[in-house]
Amino acid sequence: MGAANVIPGVSGGTMALLTGIFEPLIHAIKSFDLTTLKLITSGRVKEAARHINLDFLLPVGIGIVVSILSLARLLEYLFTHHAVYVWAFFFGLILASIWFVGKRIQRVTTPALLLFASGGALAASIALVEPATENTSIPYLLLCGAIAMCSMILPGLSGSYVLLLMGNYQLIMIDAVNDFNLAVLLPVAAGAGIGLLLFARFLSWVFKQFHDQTVALLTGFIFGSLTILWPWKEAVTKTFRDGDAVKEKVTGYLYSLPEMNWETVLAIAVLVIGIGAIIAVETAASEKKQD
Repeated sequence: MGAANVIPGVSGGTMALLTGIFEPLIHAIKSFDLTTLKLITSGRVKEAARHINLDFLLPVGIGIVVSILSLARLLEYLFTHHAVYVWAFFFGLILASIWFVGKRIQRVTTPALLLFASGGALAASIALVEPATENTSIPYLLLCGAIAMCSMILPGLSGSYVLLLMGNYQLIMIDAVNDFNLAVLLPVAAGAGIGLLLFARFLSWVFKQFHDQTVALLTGFIFGSLTILWPWKEAVTKTFRDGDAVKEKVTGYLYSLPEMNWETVLAIAVLVIGIGAIIAVETAASEKKQD
């Protein structure tokens, strides 16, 4: 989940859904409530830990944080020197994810099909939105954290891409993480925590009441995100002045068909590896459920 959340266009929620931990994760996060607070303040810490399923949340949380911190520098290098291969790998991941997530729909109905189409159209249209300018104000960083975290746990909607649209992807996911800039990271984390607790409660209710329709919508989100992940594209950038500094931001992409050369052959091979990785993850998750 951490690795997926660092890539603009990929959602950690998709990985959670594929590995079968999405609904338990949402229910566990939702458990941070007044009951938890009462248990902690009365000294019943073990009961509080059981109430929030800490044995499940702790390893997942540690894995996400370690992955984000360790991959930020690597991805900065890969995007600079081998962007087409990075996009190709994650395009393969998401392409395979559509089938494995979609098959969780127990009964295909007209409303489910309409929600799938709507989700796909919405996610694809996000690629056409022009990103905002970088903003370091604390209220905006809180908002970035809240919106990005909701997107990160929602399959098919990328928290990193939302940060890109909000103009703060480079600031938060690359610069602040690499430099451990607490002036940026703390307000983002606070906003993320608040957004996560509120959104998890809503998602938990929706899944219980409208399971097939929700999965159909999420599958549509995943399908639509392929637009953002298409490997053969060129970033359209705009230069602007921020005080004394001259900065550059991505305002969109120019998409194209691949040329027939060795780079394309290798990119397609990487794309197939991405598909294989999802098949391996899904197979491992299915075997774990059977155990």
